[in-house]
Amino acid sequence: MRPRSAAQRTMSPSGGLFLLLIVWPLSALGEGPRGGYGWSNVTCTTCKVLLIVLDASLQVESNMERVAEVAVTVCRTLHLEEPGICDQVVQLFKRDVITAWVMSVLRPSEFCGLLLGTDCGHWDIGSEWNITLPPKPKPPIQPPVPPRPGSPVSRVLFITDIHWDHGYAPGAPTTCKEPLCCRNHSSSGGRNPSGYWGAYSNCDLPLHTIESLLQHVATNASFDRVYWTGDIPAHNVWEQTRAQQLDALRSITGLIRKYLGPVPVYPAVGNHESAPVNSFPPPSIYGNLSSSWLYNAMAQEWEGWLPASALDTLRIAGFYTTKIAPDLRLVSLNMNFCAVENFWLMINYTDPAGQLQWLVGVLQEAEDNYEKVHIIGHIPPGLCLKSWSWNYYRIVNRYESTIAAQFFGHTHLDEFEIFYDEETLSRPLSVAFISPSVTTFINLNPGFRVYQVDGEYPHSSHVVLDHETYILNLTEANKKPNEVPQWSLLYSALSTYRMKSAYPSDWEDLVQRFIHDDQLFQTFWFLHHKGHVSEVCQEFCKTDVICGLRTGRSGDLQLCKDLDGRGKLAHKKKSLC
Repeated sequence: MRPRSAAQRTMSPSGGLFLLLIVWPLSALGEGPRGGYGWSNVTCTTCKVLLIVLDASLQVESNMERVAEVAVTVCRTLHLEEPGICDQVVQLFKRDVITAWVMSVLRPSEFCGLLLGTDCGHWDIGSEWNITLPPKPKPPIQPPVPPRPGSPVSRVLFITDIHWDHGYAPGAPTTCKEPLCCRNHSSSGGRNPSGYWGAYSNCDLPLHTIESLLQHVATNASFDRVYWTGDIPAHNVWEQTRAQQLDALRSITGLIRKYLGPVPVYPAVGNHESAPVNSFPPPSIYGNLSSSWLYNAMAQEWEGWLPASALDTLRIAGFYTTKIAPDLRLVSLNMNFCAVENFWLMINYTDPAGQLQWLVGVLQEAEDNYEKVHIIGHIPPGLCLKSWSWNYYRIVNRYESTIAAQFFGHTHLDEFEIFYDEETLSRPLSVAFISPSVTTFINLNPGFRVYQVDGEYPHSSHVVLDHETYILNLTEANKKPNEVPQWSLLYSALSTYRMKSAYPSDWEDLVQRFIHDDQLFQTFWFLHHKGHVSEVCQEFCKTDVICGLRTGRSGDLQLCKDLDGRGKLAHKKKSLC
C-alpha cells in the first residue's frame, strides 16, 4: 500500500484518529466481567458514522489537545471505559498515537476494518510481503531419533506474564468498575474481598506471591537455565509511566537474581514493558519517542546474563541471539514487531526492524555450523499480523532441521501451535509451546512451567522431551495467609495425555484424539486454565480451540475446514483427519 503523500502527512488528524487514540490502549485492558464497558459497544455502523461525522467536522482541526478532547468524548459517550480512565488513557497515549498516525500508511477509511474485522471493512496493514531466503537448498529431512536411555536431560524453567501489581491490596474488592481490581483504590463492585496470595478475577499479583514462586523453585528444584518471556508490569495501563515500568523491570530482575543466583536467564521483551503499553516504534524513530529508554535499561539490568553482542542488538531493537551450549543457540525475538496492537506498525509493517531477515541470517549460520536453535518470544506467531506470521511460518519450514524448539507466552493460558509443511499441510514439523502465566489475570491460578529438554552431549537434538506445569491453588493458599503456600504439580504432558514422546507428530496425534475423545479434551480445557475453569467448552468453543492448536499461521483456516460447529469431524472432507 502507498504511504500518504506529503500533503496528507501535514494535514490534521481526521476522524479515524480519534478512534485510534482510544482503540489501542483500551484493547489492552480486556473485557472481563464488567458489564457496560468495552468495544462490544461499537458496531460497524457506529464506527462508520463516527468516521463520517468526525471527518466532516474536524478535518481542519490541527490542535493535539482538541484531538484528545474529542477522543475522550467519544470514549465516554460510547461507554468504552469508565470516564476517569477515558481521560487518563487518552492523555497517556495522545503523543505517541498522533505521531504514528501522521507518519502512517493507514487511511481513515480502513480503520473500521482494523478495529472490528474484515466484515466491517478492508484494511491493508497486513498486505503480503516476503522475506528473502538464501539460495542454499534445504537439507534432507531426518526423522527424529529418541535420545539413548541415560542421556543427559536439561531442565529449563519457563516464566512468563508475571504482571506484578504494586497496588494489590488483600481485602480489596475483586469486582470493580476499573479493568484491574483488587487494588488500593478499586471502586467497590461486590462483596468478595481479594485473598492474601491472589484472587480469581480481573486481578494481577502482589509481590509476595511472585517472591514465593521464586523461593519455591530455588528451594525445591535445580535448573540449567531460565527462559523469561516478559510482561512484568500489571494491567493498569491507563496510568503507567516510564519510571514505573523501569522500577518493575529492576525489581523483578533483582528478585530473579536473588533467588536463582548463577542460573543463566534469557529474557524476551513483552508488550506490557513499555509506557504506553504496546508502544514499540521501529529503530528509525529517534529521540524521546524511541524505545531506547527501555532497551538501554534492559541491557543494563541483564548485562550479567547476556554477552556484549546480544546486548548490542537488544539496545537497538529488543531482540538478540547468543550461544548457550556448544551446539545450541538461543534466539530471543521482539514479537511486538508483529503485534496488531503496536500502533507504530502503521508506519511500516513490512518486516519491522528487519527482524525476520536477521532471523534468517542467524538460522542459516546455525545450519552451516551444525547448531540447533531455541526460539523464545512473547506473543505466539499465530496471533501476529498475517504477513509477518506467514513469513515466520515459511522460515520455520525452511529451517525445521535447525529449530529444535519454540517457546512463547502472552495468552496466560496453557496451549500450543502446530506447524505443518507448507506444501501439503499434512506433516507436522514443529510446535510452538505457549506456557501459562504467573499472574492470575483473568480468573486463573498462578503458575509456571518446567521443560525437560534433550541435554548437552555430542549430537543432541535439544528437543523438548516433556513438560510439567506447576500452580498455586489460590482457594487453598488463601485459607492460610500466614503460612508458606504450597506450589504443586498440576500435570506432566506425557503422563496426563498418554503420549509416547513430545515430537510434533505426537502433538498432532493428541489433537486428533481431542476431536474424538471429549473427556480427554475437557481435561485439556481444565489444564488450559491452570486448574480453574468456570464452564465447559463444547460445540463452537471446542472447534475454535482445536482450530487454534492447529494454526501456527495467523488467519489460516485451511486446517480447520474439517471441523464443524460441534467440535467433531465434518463428513466427506479431506484434510489431516
